[in-house]
Amino acid sequence: MPLALLALAIGAFGIGTTEFVVMGLLPEVAQDFGVSIPTAGWLVTGYALGVTAGAPIMTVLGTRIPRKRMLMLLMCLFIVGNLVSAVAPVFAVMLIGRAIASLAHGAFFGIGSVVAADLVAPEKKAGAIAMMFTGLTVANVVGVPLGTFIGQSVGWRVTFAVVAALGVLGLAGIARLVPEMPRPEGVHLRHELAAFKNVQVLLAMAMTVLGFGGVFAAITYIAPMMTHVAGFADSSVTWLLVLFGLGMVVGNIVGGRFADRALMPMLYISLGALAVVLALFTLTAHDKIAAAVTIALVGALGFATVPPLQKRVLDQAHAAPTLASAVNIGAFNLGNALSAWLGGLVIAAGLGYTAPNWVGAALAGTALVLAVLSAALERRGSASSTVVAGAGTGGGAAVMGNTTEQRSAVRS
Repeated sequence: MPLALLALAIGAFGIGTTEFVVMGLLPEVAQDFGVSIPTAGWLVTGYALGVTAGAPIMTVLGTRIPRKRMLMLLMCLFIVGNLVSAVAPVFAVMLIGRAIASLAHGAFFGIGSVVAADLVAPEKKAGAIAMMFTGLTVANVVGVPLGTFIGQSVGWRVTFAVVAALGVLGLAGIARLVPEMPRPEGVHLRHELAAFKNVQVLLAMAMTVLGFGGVFAAITYIAPMMTHVAGFADSSVTWLLVLFGLGMVVGNIVGGRFADRALMPMLYISLGALAVVLALFTLTAHDKIAAAVTIALVGALGFATVPPLQKRVLDQAHAAPTLASAVNIGAFNLGNALSAWLGGLVIAAGLGYTAPNWVGAALAGTALVLAVLSAALERRGSASSTVVAGAGTGGGAAVMGNTTEQRSAVRS
């Protein structure tokens, strides 16, 4: 794999760290600013909404800019956002800093996916995308726990300053290692928007929302589920999240490798297994060992869908995939927000802390149905094209035959 993928992975590591680390620092941030925990939670919700909205906006604004330069500009935006958060005098300013950083998220992964795929041979595209996303998965294993530790030990502001420094490292790596990749000639915004007329692109995005949403329906409420149902101590939640992160790393690698060989079968297996494991989580959540194993499996199966779904969007968007790729990154965050809301509803309805697992299973199962539907429509389209091509060939032969017979009759 090219070294340029390492630079993209470093940027992804910084972005993944800043997205999730604030969850472990909410009490400290809330205390410093004198706000409630639910109010401080807007630092998480606002970031997710910023990713969803910022992905298409930033990508559209960057359609006239070469991809390498756009990636560098996005990293600059990420650095500024985290520095604003680090020095924010009041809560509102920190919220603005989070919003600035979130604007870089979707477009970076969207454009980065296109760049990563262009750096390698066609049969290695999903693996290259997975390599970039490895930075995001490793962030959950190393960056988030370390950032939480730093924030709890010497102050949360130091954490965001360190994350900004990671952004500087990613910026330097992109500037040094990513080759110049000029904007494709003849590709304009209308071509990027045309991808959304393709039903296969829309189906892939729907699978992204529902499939990864299934993961976050359970993981969003992992702390109360593990402490109130499984019987873990509060301090155990950190290493349980590390298990989840390790599962994500493994799933990302496996998903990228097998998506290059058999993309749709990989989606069938990962989505189907994810739905089953999430359903079983309602039972395994009552046992410490079984719960820990299940958490790792949810991370692995959930992230095994990411490289194939991202590659599916790139493949179906054809010559103008950048905007569709970025919007699909926003779809992941939309799924996170939707599933967290649905999980909260079933808990509020008195169904218990394991109820979100059923929500997740239903979402993943629906994504599997969409995957089967997508493949069926694709086969039908291929069959129709074959029939049309065959009819055209047969019709030509008939015309030639008739012409020959007519010439013979004239000669007679």
